[in-house]
Amino acid sequence: EHKGETGTAYWQTTQLEGLRIRLVEYSKGYIADHWCKKGHIVHCLEGEFISEMEDGEKFILTKGMTYVVSDELSWHRSSTQNGVKL
Repeated sequence: EHKGETGTAYWQTTQLEGLRIRLVEYSKGYIADHWCKKGHIVHCLEGEFISEMEDGEKFILTKGMTYVVSDELSWHRSSTQNGVKL
């Protein structure tokens, strides 16, 4: 359980050599409490969320959509109104 600026993120993590796989659920009203600079491949399993880039650009992802952010180049943070599973 990881508290956001508002709401909570729940993580289930599997660590393999050189690879971490994480199932993440954000509660209703979740807003991340920090800007993340790590790279990710994110697939939306249920619901909808917004990935906001540090430059103000926003991407809305819904069920079945995938996106990629790069290490150090794509500072981002997530939020959701109604909850999401990634």
